[in-house]
Amino acid sequence: MLSISNLGVTFTQYDQGLRRKQLAVITDLDLDVQSGEVVAVVGASGSGKSLLAHALLGILPQNAALSGTMIFKGEPLTPQRCRALRGKAIALIPQSVGYLDPLMTVGRQVQRVAQLSGEVQSARARVEKTFSRYDLPDQTYPLYPFQLSGGMARRVLVSTAVVSQAELVIADEPTPGLHPEVVAETLNHLKELAQAGCGIILITHDIAAALQVADRVAIFYAGTTVEIAAATDFSSDNLRHPYTQALWRSLPQNEFVPVPGNQPSPEHLPQGCLFAERCDWVSERCRAERPPLKTVRAGQVRCFHAEG
Repeated sequence: MLSISNLGVTFTQYDQGLRRKQLAVITDLDLDVQSGEVVAVVGASGSGKSLLAHALLGILPQNAALSGTMIFKGEPLTPQRCRALRGKAIALIPQSVGYLDPLMTVGRQVQRVAQLSGEVQSARARVEKTFSRYDLPDQTYPLYPFQLSGGMARRVLVSTAVVSQAELVIADEPTPGLHPEVVAETLNHLKELAQAGCGIILITHDIAAALQVADRVAIFYAGTTVEIAAATDFSSDNLRHPYTQALWRSLPQNEFVPVPGNQPSPEHLPQGCLFAERCDWVSERCRAERPPLKTVRAGQVRCFHAEG
């Protein structure tokens, strides 16, 4: 359904003295998503997760330049095609319920999305059917966002993706700060969408939550993909990249050992491997060259020293 290869996003900025500079916030990023699959995108803040979503939706700011390829259903995602598909074939579930319009009833908001792909009468019926599917009572339609509980608001956001009849759904950090029961409920809704044939990109910093529903996990670091692994690889000690291994060990239920050092700034990216300064496996080759993404043990990894 979706194939992203060597994606780059560079911002043009001006600093003191009106000197122009280029910030490479995403470099050589790769990802693919199949129909009926949940792919979790995991990484620290600043690793490029949300920028990927904005690139797919065609909502990057004007000072952003794109390189590489994004193919959706066999055709390139040009800016014009992004605009045509946004909210229809490609839908976003935003990370905050604050994205709901506080001055409009939630029923009208979801119906406006439904009308993008159908007539007003059928749109209203689809909204009511979707609300019923997600246990939102009939009284929900005329309510305003402030009148909803956190769980209800999340279900309304999921409903917007469902009524759009999107084929690719991007869920951007849908679970932070939620009660564990609401987290499980939200993730199960995403899994249901995948089971209905959608491709799902779950953007999150929470590996443990992602593994509850993901089929594969893509690990982002400093704007690039360092590993794409099956969800089962995390419990079977089959991880390939040192950063992925360190992230897994840092969880409280594992060794709870923090990853030393910091992610490099886009203004000072190293010449070689982006993880080199924090890596125990580092060699001179790592400092001199950027490793390509290669296949190792049925997964993909960007590391010279990952063994088959």
